[in-house]
Amino acid sequence: QVQLVESGGGSVQAGGSLRLSCAASGFPYNPNHMAWFRRTPGHKREAVAGITVGGDTDYADSVKGRFTISQAKNALYLDMNSLKPEDTAMYYCAAGLGIAYSTSWSTEMSYNEWGQGTQVTVSS
Repeated sequence: QVQLVESGGGSVQAGGSLRLSCAASGFPYNPNHMAWFRRTPGHKREAVAGITVGGDTDYADSVKGRFTISQAKNALYLDMNSLKPEDTAMYYCAAGLGIAYSTSWSTEMSYNEWGQGTQVTVSS
């Protein structure tokens, strides 16, 4: 059974840092690509950062220079620095297992496996 489990969320003051982790299990083979998304109440999920199996990365403009996505065997990470209150959200790990990008790395349809999320709260 494929499973993605996020951890590392929490509460931090503006300017602080957090590292999110995503543990992957049950995958029959490596995903083509993985990503971090986030969602705030009343809004749709938005892509934060993505990475391909080859290590190519993409970032939302709002997090460029502050967030870094990386991967290891059975794990995905998101290093978040210089956090801002607007980064407050539920963060989700996603994997594209056996599928190509729908239109781009940032569309939800490009991913068919999702974790349950971990909450990040940044106070001013």
